Amino acid sequence: MDGILLVHKPVHMTSHDVVNRARKLLHTKKIGHCGTLDPDASGVLVLCVGKATKALQFLMSEEKEYIATLSLGSSTDTYDASGKVIEIKAFHGVDHVDDILKSFIGKQQQYPPIYSAIKVNGKKLYEYARNNETVDIKPRDIEIKEIELLSQQGHLITFRVKCSKGTYIRSLCVDIAKKMGYPGHMSELIRTKSGEFHLKDCYDLEELEEGKYKLLSLEEAFCSFEQYVVDDENIVYHGKLIKSDIDHQVVIVNKSGQVLAVYGPNGKGYLKSIRGLF
Repeated sequence: MDGILLVHKPVHMTSHDVVNRARKLLHTKKIGHCGTLDPDASGVLVLCVGKATKALQFLMSEEKEYIATLSLGSSTDTYDASGKVIEIKAFHGVDHVDDILKSFIGKQQQYPPIYSAIKVNGKKLYEYARNNETVDIKPRDIEIKEIELLSQQGHLITFRVKCSKGTYIRSLCVDIAKKMGYPGHMSELIRTKSGEFHLKDCYDLEELEEGKYKLLSLEEAFCSFEQYVVDDENIVYHGKLIKSDIDHQVVIVNKSGQVLAVYGPNGKGYLKSIRGLF
């Protein structure tokens, strides 16, 4: 039972809840997820099972895609629909929605929500919030790569966004709302893509319970990564250096295409082993 399992996480479950359910259904404790999805959100959750957990750090995609719905006219302390309403303003319409959305494209700094798991001084931000403690929240570098208006129905604006790892769509919704002149919050979120993994290829929990699922192999999971073929597998099994001018990480495969390891440059004209995947 080794491989990658793509799950369509339902709302009202934490990512860890899904991992626990999968552990019971697949009868193994060796399962980890590649990037948290908020309880209020649904969509792509990538799970590594068995020996594939060695690949977790490499499948934490730098790029995600979401469909989000922004509700204008009320803001909450959590920036989403589960929070306490802290500001209300009557909605009287908004113009130039598409232009405002597109103004967010590019590299920028973003303040994460106070209700998030980011740690400051060894404590998670939501712990400060729950204890009514003040904390200095630093902005983080993010990038909005694409943003597209999908629909506008009264005070509800639905858009698709492709963004860098670490982007909080809740914060993005709040910032967009401010630019539109309203308090706002994220009312719905679906992660449609995580790296090269698509929502259409995910299994829901009912299918897992019925045994109607298939694990992806490491070869399938790493098919979009740059690969380096070795003639002698023993080089990799013994963690030896590979002479190369390549200046970035590559997936090492044997002549049959089997994934063996991930290597990266050592700065001295060689590739060194970062993680064996055998």
